[in-house]
Amino acid sequence: MTYRLLDKIDSPKDIKALSLEELRELCSQLRSYMIDCCAVNPGHLGSSLGAVELIVGLHKVYDTPQDKIVFDVGHQAYAHKILTGRREAFKSNRKREGISGFTRREESVYDAFGVGHSSTSISAALGLATAARLQGSDEKVVAVIGDGALTGGLAYEGLNNAGASKADLLVVLNDNNFSIDRNLGAVHEHLLRLTTNATYNRIKTHLWNRIGENGFRNTIRSIVANAKHSIIKQSGGDIFEAMGFRYFGPIDGNDMEQVLETLQKIKNLPGPRVLHIITTKGKGYAPAERQQTIWHAPGTFDPETGARICNSDGVSRYQDVFGEVLTDLASKDESIVGITPAMSSGCGMNVFAKAYPDRFFDVGIAEEHAVTFSAGLAARGMRPFCNIYSSFSQRAYDQIIHDVALQNLPVVLCFDRAGLVGEDGATHHGCYDMAAYRSIPNAVIAVPSDEVELKNMMYTASRIQGGPFIIRYPRGKGENAPWKESEYEVCEVGRGVCVLEGKDVAVVAAGPVLYEARKAVRSVEAGTGKKVSLYNIRYVKPVDTALLDRICKDHKTIITVEDGCVEGGLHGAVAEYVADVAPGVRVIPIGVPDMFIAQDTQKNQRAECGLTADAIEDRIRKVL
Repeated sequence: MTYRLLDKIDSPKDIKALSLEELRELCSQLRSYMIDCCAVNPGHLGSSLGAVELIVGLHKVYDTPQDKIVFDVGHQAYAHKILTGRREAFKSNRKREGISGFTRREESVYDAFGVGHSSTSISAALGLATAARLQGSDEKVVAVIGDGALTGGLAYEGLNNAGASKADLLVVLNDNNFSIDRNLGAVHEHLLRLTTNATYNRIKTHLWNRIGENGFRNTIRSIVANAKHSIIKQSGGDIFEAMGFRYFGPIDGNDMEQVLETLQKIKNLPGPRVLHIITTKGKGYAPAERQQTIWHAPGTFDPETGARICNSDGVSRYQDVFGEVLTDLASKDESIVGITPAMSSGCGMNVFAKAYPDRFFDVGIAEEHAVTFSAGLAARGMRPFCNIYSSFSQRAYDQIIHDVALQNLPVVLCFDRAGLVGEDGATHHGCYDMAAYRSIPNAVIAVPSDEVELKNMMYTASRIQGGPFIIRYPRGKGENAPWKESEYEVCEVGRGVCVLEGKDVAVVAAGPVLYEARKAVRSVEAGTGKKVSLYNIRYVKPVDTALLDRICKDHKTIITVEDGCVEGGLHGAVAEYVADVAPGVRVIPIGVPDMFIAQDTQKNQRAECGLTADAIEDRIRKVL
């Protein structure tokens, strides 16, 4: 397809003079371009397709980059990137040395704030708006947040502060969870015309300022809110009005004319405002509209037919092992419940949800609540398995300490996507969990090396008292271990195992990188005739001190290997203990260094960190 209009857009300035019809054509070309690019270079497609008119409208009405647009998460920001001088660079989206899949301040002056995690936009935008006021700038600030991200507690903290601050801030609520027909109609459009009318808002502002902050104003606010509620059902505006925002909408966020007209009318209104727009996730591409969950991030596909290109070799993904094992355990134990913060399909818990809908709880994007909710369930005798992506678990650090560990409650925390995750890059790496949680009393950190150990560690966690019991495992496929055929076995907490016997040098591995370490050790033996010991530590906390005592007795050097940060992780656990009991033994780390690892394939990222068989072998040979 040719992109005659889009090819002429090198910055938002180039769309200022476009007519309404040209803007509509631009939206069409943006969608086609995103589809063509993402078909061969996968990304987060569905959300960005739905937000095209909104982003075109924002750049048409506002003067970016002086005016600031802050996106939440960034899944919906592809059109923004393409319109802001990164059209050709978009072909490198999420690739090594390419542009990020999320907004990054280092990448463009149009990216006002770096994102990747949910619910941050309102707080960040309020900070930008407040700084502008303090510095005497008249720039405008817009936060774009989806209805999913609005489930996060941080979003409400930002709303609460922004409403009280009277900041010049527009929050655009991009609601793609409801159909337009169900939410829009003649009454809605009538109210929209009323609430955006310039004369109406001039009079309202004048009266509001004259009334002042007193009980009468609260009475008027209550009357207005009640009147709106009686006129417009399901508008969702009451909560925003109560928090100090002027609420507008809902409008059809995929109607270019309506988006432009509304943004122009509310742009210069004073104080904090919310514009509620209804969009369709996957808009303009039938396969993405029909299956919105799959097309959030579909992988590679045929852009003409929508057929997804799946390369399956029959090896199970860790998330699928988790889902099936949890379902099986639950069939034998009625106290087992599953909790996830909006990641049911991503973590494999959709299998459990189908089998036991009454024992499955998707709490929305709310990691802190997920953990404390799990603690409450455990306090009443249930056995919660709470599955959170490792990088997102960082948000629940206080809850893991205060609500679970301090009370020694049997909450099983399964950290999916632990270690290096690939193209999503630094915002999504689960590199810090072992170091973060190793210092917490009562915590157990289990690191399965393959599917069988994941299965057995889940079984072990379902039987012991106390917690938190953390099980961390990587994104992607397992090691083809026969987990479906194996019987359940208890993995004794705090006990590692010897995989290969040797002397002088010992390799201590945590997680699936054990398989790479075994290849390396065998290659060293074949090439040099020297035998190197290999140990599967299995638990980073409590670490197997008896095993470490034996290792220190027979070896002069220990090499730790982990798919996590070496600062404080497995290396920290081993080095701290060895420093006390055998200070003459060297402990050499292999793992993620003290730096943020850039986006790339998981394979390349692991190679960069020395986590391949060749790199481990090279390190062993140098030690020998």
